[in-house]
Amino acid sequence: MIDIKEIRENPDKFKKAAKDKGFDVNIDKLLELDKALKLEKQRLQDISTEKNRIGKSIPKLSGEEKQSALVTLSNLKVEEADRNESIKNNQPEFDALVFQVAQPADDDVPIGKDDTENVEIRKEGEIRQFNFEPKDHVQLGLALGIIDIERGVKLAGTRNYFLKGDGTLLHWAILRFAMDCMVEKGYEPLSVPVLMKDEAMIGTGFFPGAEEQTYRMEKDQLNLAGTAEVPLTAYHMGEILNAEELPKKYVALSSCFRREAGAAGKDTYGLYRIHQFDKIEQVVICKNIAEVSNKFHNEILANAEAVMQALELPYRVVNVCSGDLGRGQAKKFDIEAWMPSRGSYCETHSASKFYGFQARRLNLRYKNAAIKKNIFCHTLNNTVIASPRILIPILELYQTEDGSVTIPKALRPYMNGKKCIS
Repeated sequence: MIDIKEIRENPDKFKKAAKDKGFDVNIDKLLELDKALKLEKQRLQDISTEKNRIGKSIPKLSGEEKQSALVTLSNLKVEEADRNESIKNNQPEFDALVFQVAQPADDDVPIGKDDTENVEIRKEGEIRQFNFEPKDHVQLGLALGIIDIERGVKLAGTRNYFLKGDGTLLHWAILRFAMDCMVEKGYEPLSVPVLMKDEAMIGTGFFPGAEEQTYRMEKDQLNLAGTAEVPLTAYHMGEILNAEELPKKYVALSSCFRREAGAAGKDTYGLYRIHQFDKIEQVVICKNIAEVSNKFHNEILANAEAVMQALELPYRVVNVCSGDLGRGQAKKFDIEAWMPSRGSYCETHSASKFYGFQARRLNLRYKNAAIKKNIFCHTLNNTVIASPRILIPILELYQTEDGSVTIPKALRPYMNGKKCIS
């Protein structure tokens, strides 16, 4: 959420932000409502002051003066009720509009309409050249008996799957390795709930906007989170932290659930776009200083790159363009792994910087002793690893001509020293 004071001071900045990101937000209507509400609330303060003054004077009055004062007091109460009713009617529309205002992207974010206009920053690792006809991850998984999509679809519908045997162990090994890497870097591990109240979804910026992508438990008024970003970032919701506590660095492993609404016919093959997966997520809560946010943005990107490098997977890093940014993201780096069967680099990680957007919604602040004021934190998050999507490049790039798959060296200790799946 954006501070309304900033919108008042520079409405064109936020009109441009909405246009660059592709959001439809009526800034003029928002400011019109804001002005009306300000006037109503100021008048309510004036009425309260006048009522107090008249109330104190009445015992000292008599006759016509007292009667006149009582009539004025009665009229003020009527006007007060009318003003409150007006606020009651306008406030919901104001709140709905202010939640739709987009965070302006950083100056170095490329302007573009969608992910096809993201800008490559660098490539890492060598793309393997095969001297035999390689199989894709589904062919490998079926032949090795480690993936079963048919029964997953039979039991749970499209975009579902089973992992079996060494496929399950490889999946767990990836997650355990990534978690160990993050704990070693000083991130505090949390085991998190994945059923979230609306307040947490709104606070982290998923509502409004991602309702169609969210599995909603209507009976219980709860939502299945699509990422541990939600519980990790909302962990201190409504709290005032001490500056000395910051930064807070958290990491969590959770199952993630996404409806993939609107993706009919898109990426239907294999394990790329599925309804349920597991992910290690990292979140940083830091001081409200742009330079500090930028430092941690680079840090969380480096954390994910370290995992990819340890797995010896070729990837590239892109600066995500304005049209591919979410409402609250000021800047985002994506890591895209090379996937032979898709013939391209495909997104596996997203490192996002929000400044105070999420913290303002969450009312997450810290004490600033220098100015003797509580100010909103900054928040950032990034995938450490997500599986089974990462199984696509691992299986495909580590396959051998005989159909077996070599296990990456970094994962072998997590699979009892096993070197290949055959």
